[in-house]
Amino acid sequence: MLKQFFIICSGADTELLKACSSGEQNKYAGIGATVFFTAVMAFIASSYALYTVFDNLYTAIFFGLIWGLLIFNLDRYIVSTIKKTGNVIDELIQATPRIILAVIIAVVISKPLELKIFEKEINQVLLEQKNELTLANKQQIAEQFNPSIETANNKIAALNKQIETKEAEVNTLYDVYISEAEGTAGTKLLGKGPVYKEKREKHDALLAELEALKQENKAKILAAETEIANLKGNYETQVVNTQPIINSFDGLMARVNALGELPWLPSFFIFLLFLAIETSPIFAKLLSPKGAYDFKLEDQETAVKTHVMQNKNQREALLETDYAINDRVYGDIKNEEDLYNYKRKKAREIMQLQADAFFKKQKNAL
Repeated sequence: MLKQFFIICSGADTELLKACSSGEQNKYAGIGATVFFTAVMAFIASSYALYTVFDNLYTAIFFGLIWGLLIFNLDRYIVSTIKKTGNVIDELIQATPRIILAVIIAVVISKPLELKIFEKEINQVLLEQKNELTLANKQQIAEQFNPSIETANNKIAALNKQIETKEAEVNTLYDVYISEAEGTAGTKLLGKGPVYKEKREKHDALLAELEALKQENKAKILAAETEIANLKGNYETQVVNTQPIINSFDGLMARVNALGELPWLPSFFIFLLFLAIETSPIFAKLLSPKGAYDFKLEDQETAVKTHVMQNKNQREALLETDYAINDRVYGDIKNEEDLYNYKRKKAREIMQLQADAFFKKQKNAL
């Protein structure tokens, strides 16, 4: 039962193989087994690849099964269409497109399995890439908010500078009127005279302005600090909202690119392994000598071809003979007097009917 199943997988004619030796049947059973297990590997590889895309086991298995059946059908077609002609050059030319297709299939099958085999190494590469993306993302978002934050900080610094300048002026006036009272500067008269009072009033007026400026600038500084806090809060919110996008950066394309960052030699050997598996049925058929099955298949195909060519030649000969007979028949009867008189009579009747119909039509028009 298993042998028969693998023979069906090989794409060989089961009826012809029944009449061949066991060795011939085993050869095609081996080719069919290779085709079948290649399709199984394609199913496993595509299911894993699709699972990384859909994150759903049943969906991945369903589409993986379809892909496995497609690969099975392609491999079966490739093997079954290679005909043993006995000419190595012709067979190689015949097999070249099929080998190219087999290489493509090997790449498609091996890549998802490479992703699974080197999963830990790929995860490490993805982690480093995510960290770099996180830092770059924070920097890009910061570039959106930093100008506004810097403007607000400059505004606070300017407001504080105004207060400091005003305080320096008040302190200067304070020193002036104190020195006047002590007699160490100004009029150098000890005591609180008119000059002292004048300088004290100027100091008190400027002090009042300072208090008013502090109250005004305090409100402005508070508003600027609130703006800075809001900007920083928006920055943190945007960082948090965009982080899940970076965290989900582990899809199929990201993993394939991460695999490209790893040393190429292990991946190359895995590809060679699947290439050998995929092309082994083709080369097995090319390298094997022409067996009983090949002779029987060639005999069957040439018999059909010969039968078709015979039918075609017979139809052409029949058509040519029919033309010749018709020419002779019509040549013999074209000079017969009875046929001429009969046709002349019928032509006269037709012309009379036409004349009567024309007369009635003209009469009705008048």
